[in-house]
Amino acid sequence: MYFCYLFKRLCRIDDLKFTNEMSTYLKSFVFGPFQENTYVVYDDTKQCAIVDPGCYEQHEKEDLKAWIEENNLNPVLLLNTHSHLDHTFGNAYVSRTWNLTPQVHELDRPVYERFSDMAHAYGLRGAETPPEPEYVLEEGKAIEFGTTKLDVYFLPGHCPGHVAFECTNENWILGGDVLFKGSIGRTDLPGGDMKTLMDSIKNKLLLLDENRIVYSGHGLETTLKEEKASNPFLQ
Repeated sequence: MYFCYLFKRLCRIDDLKFTNEMSTYLKSFVFGPFQENTYVVYDDTKQCAIVDPGCYEQHEKEDLKAWIEENNLNPVLLLNTHSHLDHTFGNAYVSRTWNLTPQVHELDRPVYERFSDMAHAYGLRGAETPPEPEYVLEEGKAIEFGTTKLDVYFLPGHCPGHVAFECTNENWILGGDVLFKGSIGRTDLPGGDMKTLMDSIKNKLLLLDENRIVYSGHGLETTLKEEKASNPFLQ
């Protein structure tokens, strides 16, 4: 979790579209007490994947559902880049509403299973315990739905089983809490490790096309080129 975003800022709901023969689109919402970015990935078939649903308040859940219904989308996947509670607040709601099972990396099992303990520790009594996931996300095992293909990258350090989802056709990556605009994910929570995180960033993420857009779990989007040039943690 990236707690700089505990401070309230204006809610940003962006419709991020790209042009391509077989286009894939993004919709972003900012949800929850930690101002987490939730994403809906969809294409012209109207199938969609919900990534890191951080909707905590009831009105946030209703906003997500209303937008999906207004755009006639059919949710077919529920994906988590990692299992910190701010990225899984909405797992129970999404799972129940669209009959979806969360998909998580196997190494994030201990973090996922500590949801209730962490929610209690932060006094978040309204947090609904997420359902049992499928621990099936693996690097090299692409996710496909509709006309969309998302490559999976294993990027531990912030969380033991942290992954990112890359759409090469549209030149972007959903990076979760690995790399932020001007910063990186924290590593002081259970399962975090600074050396591992830096290795994930420098020896895997930064080897991608430097023009790749990174949509992070908190804050504004950035590019790998921009972070190589100005991120103080990468100099």
